Amino acid sequence: MAEITPIVMPKWGLSMKEGTVNEWLVEEGTEITVGMPILDVETDKIANAVEAPDAGLLRRRVASAGDTLPVKALLGVLAPSTVSDADVDACRPPAEDTEEGEEAVAYHFVDVDGICVRYASRGGDDAGKDAVLFIHGFGGDLDNWLFNLDAIAEKNRVFALDLPGHGQSTPKVPGASLAALAEFVGKFMDAVSLDRAHLVGHSMGGGIPAQMAVDASARVQSLTLISPSGFGDEVNNAYTEGFVKAESRRELKPVVELLFANPELVSRQMLDDLLKYKRLDGVSEALASLNAGLFADGKQSGKPGGKLAESGKPVLVIWGAKDQIIPASHAQNAPSDATVRVSDDAGHMSQMEKANEVNGLIKEQVAGAA
Repeated sequence: MAEITPIVMPKWGLSMKEGTVNEWLVEEGTEITVGMPILDVETDKIANAVEAPDAGLLRRRVASAGDTLPVKALLGVLAPSTVSDADVDACRPPAEDTEEGEEAVAYHFVDVDGICVRYASRGGDDAGKDAVLFIHGFGGDLDNWLFNLDAIAEKNRVFALDLPGHGQSTPKVPGASLAALAEFVGKFMDAVSLDRAHLVGHSMGGGIPAQMAVDASARVQSLTLISPSGFGDEVNNAYTEGFVKAESRRELKPVVELLFANPELVSRQMLDDLLKYKRLDGVSEALASLNAGLFADGKQSGKPGGKLAESGKPVLVIWGAKDQIIPASHAQNAPSDATVRVSDDAGHMSQMEKANEVNGLIKEQVAGAA
């Protein structure tokens, strides 16, 4: 039975309990390669394609479109043609190995300069493991990394925080510049006893670690920057201003769709969660302050990307060619010795749209700079 590989409902994010199969993207009898999109699944956070973690022949599509199934439920079966139908039909998913109450301990809170910060920590407390810190972008939260944290936590300690004014952190900001945000992230690292870390940042959250590499390079082991701010002038203020001003699902939907190459990835639940967040006291003011300080009139005020070569840190830059928020052409401004990867069919959210590919790149970057 070792040749049989079950395809199971993935666990996307720390709070996911179940998902709904929207449609299969491949037929039975298809030879599957690693990373191939094989079926679409929708959760209460996002709809996305399940990418094959293993290669093999698709012998069974067990789940059907419309089925709502728990995490780890059997979706399909990979097996060579030499395996009997009876053995394929006897396939069972692996036992769930997560502890009961995992969600309750998945999120933590810490006070940083009077701001309560929510964060996630994965990969245990092994001080010998290199730590990886994930930093989200404008209007996001740590769930922007729901396809990435567990994959990187297989070999590393992993942290992800809600920046001030975002997610479940206190809705006020320590300043409206990349320098102020970078200083705050350094203080967060102090609060969770991280002397240094591999920093992974997205969008505005990509500009923050770039600034840290300039201002506090001793704390940075490597940089992985996904569609980062700080590498050029332009930013699409139809997104930044539109996100600040949107007050209804109708107003917010076209704004959030700008993030993805495929706008169908934007679910109703995603929009409802964002609106719930935006209606919290202080959030509108915090976002407006950041937008005015960082992206006024569609221009980026901070450009630490131009100074990264001086830091001497290993730099990986990942961009989606279809990015509608920050032009992929800004990748040309990366240091000459940086590794640059541009994905033809991704938008601004490569870490979600091309999760397997991005996770592989992050693992290589961290291992190479350990």
